[in-house]
Amino acid sequence: MLKQQTKRLRDRTVITAAILSLMGSNTYAVENGPMGGPHNNDRSTTSPIKHVIVIIGENRTFDHVFATYEPRPGERVDNLLSKGIINKDGSPGPNYAKAAQFSALDNNLYSNSPGQKTPYNNSTNRLQAPGTSYAPQTCYTTVEAAALNGPGCLSTLSEAARGDYGLRPQDLPLLTTGATGIAGNSPDTRILNSSNLPNGPYPLVQPVPGEKTNSLYATYGGSPVHRFYQMWQQLDCDATKVSRHNPSGCQADLFPWVEMTVSSGSNGSPPNPAKPLKEGDIAMGFYNVARGDAPYLTQLARDYTLNDNYHQAAMGGTYANHMMIGYADELYYADGKGDPATPNHVLVPGSNPPVYVDEVENPNPAPGTNNWYANDGYGGGSYTNCSDYTQPGVASIVNYLTAIHVPPNCAPHAYYLLNNYVPAYIGSGATDPINNGPFTLPPVIKQRHIGDQLSQANVSWAYFGERWNDFKTAPGEGTNFGSLDPIAYLYCNICNPFLYSASVMTNASARDTHLKDTLDLYDAIAKGDLPAVSFVKPSTFNDGHPSSSRLDLFESFSRRIIDQVKSNEELWESTAILVTVDEGGGYYDSGYVQPVDYFGDGTRIPMIVVSKYSQGGHVSHEYSDHASIPKFIERNWSLPKLSSHGRDNLPNPQTSDENPYVPQNRPAIGDLWGNFSFADHDHDHN
Repeated sequence: MLKQQTKRLRDRTVITAAILSLMGSNTYAVENGPMGGPHNNDRSTTSPIKHVIVIIGENRTFDHVFATYEPRPGERVDNLLSKGIINKDGSPGPNYAKAAQFSALDNNLYSNSPGQKTPYNNSTNRLQAPGTSYAPQTCYTTVEAAALNGPGCLSTLSEAARGDYGLRPQDLPLLTTGATGIAGNSPDTRILNSSNLPNGPYPLVQPVPGEKTNSLYATYGGSPVHRFYQMWQQLDCDATKVSRHNPSGCQADLFPWVEMTVSSGSNGSPPNPAKPLKEGDIAMGFYNVARGDAPYLTQLARDYTLNDNYHQAAMGGTYANHMMIGYADELYYADGKGDPATPNHVLVPGSNPPVYVDEVENPNPAPGTNNWYANDGYGGGSYTNCSDYTQPGVASIVNYLTAIHVPPNCAPHAYYLLNNYVPAYIGSGATDPINNGPFTLPPVIKQRHIGDQLSQANVSWAYFGERWNDFKTAPGEGTNFGSLDPIAYLYCNICNPFLYSASVMTNASARDTHLKDTLDLYDAIAKGDLPAVSFVKPSTFNDGHPSSSRLDLFESFSRRIIDQVKSNEELWESTAILVTVDEGGGYYDSGYVQPVDYFGDGTRIPMIVVSKYSQGGHVSHEYSDHASIPKFIERNWSLPKLSSHGRDNLPNPQTSDENPYVPQNRPAIGDLWGNFSFADHDHDHN
């Protein structure tokens, strides 16, 4: 059973949600106004934007997608091409060495910037071949098989039609292609020079007899490691490397090394030489938009506003970054009153004799290893009390932050969840105490989300998750792993910030009002009764996540929504559509990273602002992260801050003409206002 749970919890496709039963499903009263009452303030905005739609894909960095993007004349962009790291054809450029990667040594205490670094070469210190971790070798014959195992592509168009309603109809054949033809967890021999990789970024292409290369853009591929302490190391932030142009000292030069040493977690077990790490050097791969990759995202960038300074808000993965979108903060382990508590080493359900799980993260290397974390992973730790500097891993990061004058912003005695755990609630609003107790975050009671603020202000909002209609009626798994309809696995429960919240999940009216399927979104756009604020999440077929999805599927999913909004002239007049991803997925990026607290920021990720007020192909350099989304909503609808210490309290960046990417008033994040041209409609409302 635990083995199956671990498989489900390896990434954001987890659907099972359960917890030790702390209280009844209707225990919590809504304290701050109606959840589904009148929405008479929907149009009370400080800009012409009356509707915001946030479309959230998965796991791509800015350089991974836009490495070779060239903006229109008069605009500049910060990417691998503009830095001279690569040429337009994807080959190494004159400044290729700026992206060189290193191996390091960390065999005592965890270090976010380990020493004894040695550059990779082609003899004694080699890069590993990129892997195909979890990518489908062949397309699945049924939707159910795909949902349980990947997902991935489907072998027939009829199964694709049965399993998917998020793509544009003409793009449905995309879901029937792209399997690797290579066994999972094997070297990806399709990639050019896979056994002799250069020390730096490389194009995701394969050699074709009689031709130069063929892009792997429309195929599935491996998934790099993207966990919290691993990403701190990948970025290699060192206070002694601080400079005027790089005041964080982050060097982003340990991406392959982290993949080759600890990868995606030890689960508290020693290294197993018989099972080598499966990622290899995936992180340095990039697509080439100059040669036709990501055509729709490129078109959006040329027609609207592309932000080349937007960041994942938290180090690591899916859960933590979606919570920043909802709460502008990270969530902590809470007791029945919602106050910070110590993770209680929950009994693993069904174990005999009893087995307890230590849920506190320990990234200190196990004895005799180089960077093999003592307790990390889905069967091991994922909580950290970063207010206690004696806890494993904490001192290294806090000392670095102190040296660059950035407060960690960790609440006393709070054990923050850093990596993917499922919410306490299933779709019906019930809690299930039987399955996955150790890997479930207790109900969030006192931490407020942006939906709470909108409801209190009588502004309408909804979270539209593809396959919600299947998930909300699915029972808890209980002791029978197969009791849940596999199609419900296509819904991403760890992506929904509001599924963790008692204020929504214990109130039937709130659930019905605010938690919807994307089918409801399409109807709302067609009828012109779209909520003021809409969060949109594709199914795991369409979210663009490496291995289980593809970027072209996410493009089609986004295009369907954007085209539908633009076809409604009245709606298009007042709507802004933000197209982004949750995090970089562990891929390399060359952009500046500003640490704003203990949890991040992380690498740059794509952000495209699609609106009548963002037309023209502008490239915005406004420093932003996911907390900028609630910050924009607060400014546009004149809402109070979510708390006294969340990231929405940070000031807007002040920059110089010399370097528009680095805030001079650090730490600072934007409210996205600079991505629009509101002209006379703009107001100073910081």
